[in-house]
Amino acid sequence: MTPMKQSPWWWEDAPRPQDGPTLPLPKDVDVLVVGGGFTGLSAAMTLVRAGRSVAVLEKEVAGYGASTRNGGMIGSGHRVAFTEVARQYGDAVAQAVLAEGKLALEYTTSLIADEDIECDFVRCGRFRGAWRPQDYETIARESEILREKLGVEVDMVSRSEVHREVATESYHGGCIYHAHGGLHPAKLLDGLLRLARDSGAGVFDRTEVTRVRYDETKYVVDTSRGVVRAGEIVMATNGYTTDAAPDMRKSLIPIASYMIATEPLGKDVVNELFPSNRMIVETRSRHCYYRPSPDGQRILLGGRAALNHINTARSAHVLRRLLTGVLPQLGDVRVSHSWLGTLGFTKDHLPRIGRNGDGIYFAMGYSGSGVAMAPYLGWRVANKVLGLPEGGTGFDPMAFPRVAFHPFIPLGLPFVNMWYRWKDILEGS
Repeated sequence: MTPMKQSPWWWEDAPRPQDGPTLPLPKDVDVLVVGGGFTGLSAAMTLVRAGRSVAVLEKEVAGYGASTRNGGMIGSGHRVAFTEVARQYGDAVAQAVLAEGKLALEYTTSLIADEDIECDFVRCGRFRGAWRPQDYETIARESEILREKLGVEVDMVSRSEVHREVATESYHGGCIYHAHGGLHPAKLLDGLLRLARDSGAGVFDRTEVTRVRYDETKYVVDTSRGVVRAGEIVMATNGYTTDAAPDMRKSLIPIASYMIATEPLGKDVVNELFPSNRMIVETRSRHCYYRPSPDGQRILLGGRAALNHINTARSAHVLRRLLTGVLPQLGDVRVSHSWLGTLGFTKDHLPRIGRNGDGIYFAMGYSGSGVAMAPYLGWRVANKVLGLPEGGTGFDPMAFPRVAFHPFIPLGLPFVNMWYRWKDILEGS
């Protein structure tokens, strides 16, 4: 029996490099980008094509973080409903913020097509399942707002029709977002990496940024491999933000996100379980999301195994139980891969983009919805650096406030876990 791998299944087809840094660091660049994920590589490509010299510094290897650890679901939404955004910021900002989600999907899917990025992208749609009867009514109201205000193509699905989407009795109906789709996130990352390098950006792996200071002429950036001077800096680190950007780190809540891949089941079994071949998400507090693998041979599922970091052997057990709870037909299915990534959540679960008090640009805080948004805001923040109108976004009026008691978040997560477990019990999960 092959032992379970505690690494992303995505890395089987798109492995991360294992060798150390080879290129010498530049001493001076126009723009230094910190973070080699979707955001940083998209920003770098845009800046180089505009004539700037760019270095991308990555603590591990390009794409080591959440960019190659997510579920590969690409959509136009945020975690927050229109009514909640409107309550906090007003209708105008809410409409602009939700419009950014639609623009992000259009930008990233067009980038994939225009730049010939082979990443198994398919516009298969996404089904959102209502875990409780009252969730169906909430989804129906949200769907009507999205249709009226943004022209989103979304249709409701009754409980009797759920079996056309996924072979489960768990949902009280739901809705379909027709423009959404699925892809292979590690292949998308490698495509963006190719574009950035081919355009002329230097991408430097295993180069940790330890301190940033300003000497009245340029930024001086201390790294694990030496010092780099830069005219501008873009922070694109999201859930992996460190004390090199202390104000941004204190404005983000790092949340562990867990995933599993099943053993190969065969296309006939997977097709029977997913008749529509859609991406599946749900409304319960567990935030489970699952899908067929791009090759149609297995199932990938993510969800809240814990808010803090736990062993991926333990998380595999939790997620396998959640998967077979929704799809009991799987019986004693084995898990072949179990892994985790770190997400960057903001207080209101909405992304942020802009420039801080030290003049450093940033784009981050995707709160678990970054496959389309991260490349898009990488392009937007690059345009902010360039001083172009394309740098403007609906997120601009929103401050990036610090999270209260940030140093104590790791101590508090076990108690938040207990609260969520109580919610899970009430929801029957």
